[in-house]
Amino acid sequence: MFCPECGTWNRGGARQCTRCSAELPDVQSAAQAPDALITAMRQAMGNRYRIVRRLGSGGMADVYAAEHEQLGRPLAVKVMHAHLARDAEMRVRFRREAEAASRLVHPLIATPLDYGEVGEVVYLVLPYLGGGCLADDLTRKRVIEASRLARISAQVANALDYAHRQGVVHRDVKPDNVLFDGDGNAILTDFGIATAQFHGRLTAGGRAMGTPHYMAPEQAMGKPLDGRADLYAVGVMLYECLAGFPPFDGLDGYSVGYKHVHEVPVPIADVESRVPPTLARIVMRCLEKEPDARPQRGNDLANELYAFLGETGDYTPQYVRTVAPGDSRASA
Repeated sequence: MFCPECGTWNRGGARQCTRCSAELPDVQSAAQAPDALITAMRQAMGNRYRIVRRLGSGGMADVYAAEHEQLGRPLAVKVMHAHLARDAEMRVRFRREAEAASRLVHPLIATPLDYGEVGEVVYLVLPYLGGGCLADDLTRKRVIEASRLARISAQVANALDYAHRQGVVHRDVKPDNVLFDGDGNAILTDFGIATAQFHGRLTAGGRAMGTPHYMAPEQAMGKPLDGRADLYAVGVMLYECLAGFPPFDGLDGYSVGYKHVHEVPVPIADVESRVPPTLARIVMRCLEKEPDARPQRGNDLANELYAFLGETGDYTPQYVRTVAPGDSRASA
């Protein structure tokens, strides 16, 4: 059985945990075999981290709540699916999430703390953020209140500006990848398909990577990207959170990508009349087909969002705005 205190596997007849000495519950039936993944994770991580519980699963990895054994610090451990870990390219892609994000030391980015590969166990250790994610809020509420959404998006834009100045393009900005810390700050995570100037091309030319509903037109066509593709994705996120659905949908990823490239989104003001005009203009400018017509930097977008909050009288920033070195604009 698994010890309820530390998660260690013990034989069915054991009275105390062999690791932490906690009393084990009585069992009436024969013990089952231990979970193979948790056992493999424990062997791979040694005594550094204690797995607490499974948090969820994504297309690339399972995520577990964990603790640092010596410090007691809460952590999140992202473990690549075994069938993907057998694929050399996917292992490289997972490792590059760690490499790309580990270079990004910023309060609004979830910077990896550790990385390891032992056999088919490939894992990434991240700070634990217990405030949920924007996708959860969207599922519960269907739409997000305009002022709160503007503050969240401004923080995401600030984080992206920093990443872009380090040569990293996220390429998968979406509500699922916006987490919240205990103070409600928006923390950008999951750089699994990020491109960086210090990496060569991983995939063959013309291969589009990302989540179709949030892809910029140039991304859907497999063209070279810069940070303005991420700002398009922020625009999609804003649109979805205000309207309750994304600007483009379809039966499959190809049809959604086609619409991003060839169709003009219905103005958000026509879909949801309660969206303030200034915010509506910001959203639609982010969704321009041509990168030159969008905000050119994350901080430019953040400043527009903060200006909108100033108009509404609801400008109560939750975190320090960041500007590029030498930028004369004051931090708030």
